[in-house]
Amino acid sequence: MDFDFTDDQEQLRDAVRKWVDKGYNFERRSAAVKAGGFSQQAFAELAELGLCGLYIPEANDGMGMGPVEGMVVMEELGRGIVLEPLVQSLIAGAVLSGYAPEALQSSWLPKIASGEALVVLAYQERAARYALDACQAKATQGAAGWTLVASKSVVPAGDQAGAFIMPATVDGKLALFLVAQGASGLTTRGYGTQDGSRAADLTLVDTPAALITLDGLTALEHAVDIGIAATCAEAVGVLDKTVTITAEYMNMRKQFGVAISSFQALRHRMADVKMQLELARSMSYYAALKLNAPAPERRAAMARAKYQLGCSMRFVGQQTVQMHGGIGITDEYIGSHYFKKLTQLEMTFGDSMHHLAEVSSRMQDTAGVFA
Repeated sequence: MDFDFTDDQEQLRDAVRKWVDKGYNFERRSAAVKAGGFSQQAFAELAELGLCGLYIPEANDGMGMGPVEGMVVMEELGRGIVLEPLVQSLIAGAVLSGYAPEALQSSWLPKIASGEALVVLAYQERAARYALDACQAKATQGAAGWTLVASKSVVPAGDQAGAFIMPATVDGKLALFLVAQGASGLTTRGYGTQDGSRAADLTLVDTPAALITLDGLTALEHAVDIGIAATCAEAVGVLDKTVTITAEYMNMRKQFGVAISSFQALRHRMADVKMQLELARSMSYYAALKLNAPAPERRAAMARAKYQLGCSMRFVGQQTVQMHGGIGITDEYIGSHYFKKLTQLEMTFGDSMHHLAEVSSRMQDTAGVFA
């Protein structure tokens, strides 16, 4: 199998890497954190690169690209620990393109592609514990259309978004809706998260909504799987940069008159860290390649990938902080922010224990070896 990237994919990687290196340094990121964890200007710059429309068809002003291009982009954004949630635009573009009626597509997809509207997935509820079919939100159809009663938690950039993709139950079955920011009965409470980005809790009381699809669970599972694949790729970028920062520090830091990189015990630990990075990278590739597979195969692949990424993130984060010593947890040092990002990504779209259970539940007679 050929794992080489095409010239177009390499050019895309180069364009995003240049933007991160030149346009999103640590000082700009720190300023965005202090301002609330979201920069509209930075998000607009991502849109100017065409990244918000990556999964949107060209007919709707998008780039019409696929999972491998998404993986390439998210890796580079991970290296810069970019706060702005591009993954949400990828999810929204794919879900609306694949499941929404044509009127809804023509109304929202061009806005998402241009960066005019940030549309985010609002699916988590307090009692759900990552279970996608555990939903207390209710949808009711009346003469004027659909209305929702719901409470959603930890919605990425929820008080900055232009609209929300939201599951709710209809006659006991899950359906998927789009709710515009500013709709009557909708209130948001924004706050900062551990990695410096922004989230919000939403409350909806008889809030008008547009129906995306009545086959809500199928669409929601697809949306979350897109998020998992993107999160895996982003984590690889964060891991790669974390290892680079740690190696540079070890070559610079001296004890007993020599660089600590010469100590055998630390060299062995760095070898283990590098192995975990490459395991994570291979499983991120696996997730990207399986994203367009049939749903059962895709769901199993995402659980496997996210579990391995979770293990790698925990191991690399803990080991690199320890190899730094005290400076590794100071807010002034960039390495601590990579550690916090890894900690948050490990819990995004389901933590390691959740996905281990998912892998186990999908094992057949082959125990997953040949499946």
